[in-house]
Amino acid sequence: MKNIFQNIKENFKLVIGVLIFGLLLGWVFFHSSGEATTSAQELNGHEGHNHEAEAPTVWTCSMHPQFKMDEFGLCPICAMDLIPLTSMASGGDDVDPNEIVMSESAAKLASIQTMIVTKGVPSKTVYLQGKVQADERNIAELTSRFGGRIEKLFVNFTGEKVQKGQKLATIYSPGLVTAQRELLEAISFKDSRPSLYIAAKGKLKLWDLTDDQIEAIEEKGEPQVYFDVRSPISGTVSKRHVTIGDYVKEGTGLFEVIDLSKLWVMFDAYESDLPWIGLGDEVKVTVQALPGQDFTAKVSYIDPFLNGTTRVAKVRVELKNINQDLKPEMFAIGILESKIAESTDQVLIPKSSLLWTGKRAVVYVKVPDRESPSFLYRQVVLGPEAGAFYVIEEGLEEGEEIAVNGVFKIDAASQLQGLPSMMNPDAGMASSGDDEMDLENADEAFTVYGNCSMCKERIEKAAMSVKGVMEANWDENTKLLQLNLDKKADIAAVHKAIALVGHDTDLETASNDVYETLHECCKYSRPADLSNKSIKVYGNCGMCQERIETAALELDGIIKATWDSETGILRLQFDPNEISVDEVEQAIAAVGHDTENHRAPDDIYKKLPECCLYDRPGKK
Repeated sequence: MKNIFQNIKENFKLVIGVLIFGLLLGWVFFHSSGEATTSAQELNGHEGHNHEAEAPTVWTCSMHPQFKMDEFGLCPICAMDLIPLTSMASGGDDVDPNEIVMSESAAKLASIQTMIVTKGVPSKTVYLQGKVQADERNIAELTSRFGGRIEKLFVNFTGEKVQKGQKLATIYSPGLVTAQRELLEAISFKDSRPSLYIAAKGKLKLWDLTDDQIEAIEEKGEPQVYFDVRSPISGTVSKRHVTIGDYVKEGTGLFEVIDLSKLWVMFDAYESDLPWIGLGDEVKVTVQALPGQDFTAKVSYIDPFLNGTTRVAKVRVELKNINQDLKPEMFAIGILESKIAESTDQVLIPKSSLLWTGKRAVVYVKVPDRESPSFLYRQVVLGPEAGAFYVIEEGLEEGEEIAVNGVFKIDAASQLQGLPSMMNPDAGMASSGDDEMDLENADEAFTVYGNCSMCKERIEKAAMSVKGVMEANWDENTKLLQLNLDKKADIAAVHKAIALVGHDTDLETASNDVYETLHECCKYSRPADLSNKSIKVYGNCGMCQERIETAALELDGIIKATWDSETGILRLQFDPNEISVDEVEQAIAAVGHDTENHRAPDDIYKKLPECCLYDRPGKK
């Protein structure tokens, strides 16, 4: 260490010189680089004059677009990086204004997953519950064909097995003895009065005596006092209604015998499962009392009626019960692997991709060829449920890509941005150029009077009931019903169908009785009670027309509002009991358009787009 300090002291001047030279060399290099950078920035910023860089940027959250900030930061809700608002929109001429666009990070945070829609044969595993029951075709109820007294019983308890023709009981019947004597007496008149003999013999047959028994009586020449009751089938005695010494009348029940060699299993099938069950379908049956044993049977009967209380229909299969292991009233479970009969490939989507409100089913379709994940709201028509999938009847095509996970989060983001969503399907539709039911694309359009969404549903349903009407859309604000029709459609019939449900049209008036049955919210101001008025409103273009008509239609009591850009005349139809013309003019002036009696505020007028800056009255 001492040697080091000694060397520094001896070469002091040399060390100082090296340090100064190093500092000078560093300043030269770094200063030149800084000037070059500054020159490049000046060149790009001033000579190129990049206006986009000068423009202020609004930052927002792709998951919570209600937050907008002037500088980059974190979302106050999810702490996700904010993105420029311009990046939320997809570029290109084919952009749909109703697209919901998400950044890659937002899609990952929301666990968005997609799949390509494919076709397949719908299949479903149907689980059924039921009970084992006796085959009703193999139940024999033995009743007394004649009155008498039970002399002997050969079956002493319920559950005893019997064979066909086996004696069950012996009956003494005075009436039967008398009938035998009549037969014996008629034998002597067999040749002279054959009809008497035939009648006496027929009487005994009606009392269930066989030909052999009758021949034995004739040969013996004496009436038989006791008669046996024999089992008509082989089976098990399930009921015994008599004991020894009982007196019975004609028609009295004696025994019930059931053949248990074949049994039914009656399953309960819910109405949602019925489309998947057909005659001849194979069912795998398991019985709780016989674990490890499986039975296979085919559906032989489907109840044509649905139980109004339990909402199930009975489905029957038949099982052989050779070893008598199965007992009536045992619980059974059936598993049916089913495909819709005569089904071809159909569009299938997983249940997780679907939002269902009870009235509409919604999916989100991914827009192809976008830098950021973009989705469009789409309503679909559901077919039957197929296990973890749904059959799609209308609304999706094979090859389209849909969201299958995180769908609710996409819908929530769409709702926050005012775009069509599950609970608000009409949001944003006014700005869409692809709306098939706009006035330009409608085959017919006419006025139908009503108030609310209930009216809308009632009017459109009535219109669609007319043959040839393919699509109907009624607007609550304009009161216009727009129709897409085929060549067979009868417009007059549409007017009548709508009037029948209580809504006046341009041509038809609903009866007062039907009108009075409408809900209170649906009782619109009828045309006979309305006033018509034309007022002057200043403006220029189509944007002005939309702004003026919207300002008027948002007022309670305004039924129709139509502004002509060439004449500047606004034609109103309104309820004078709810609103005055002066109030309408004030509302229009408040959005920047002068009227005959009211002038718009200057600051609002100046905020109108350039194309909307009309020549104001009294000014050049």
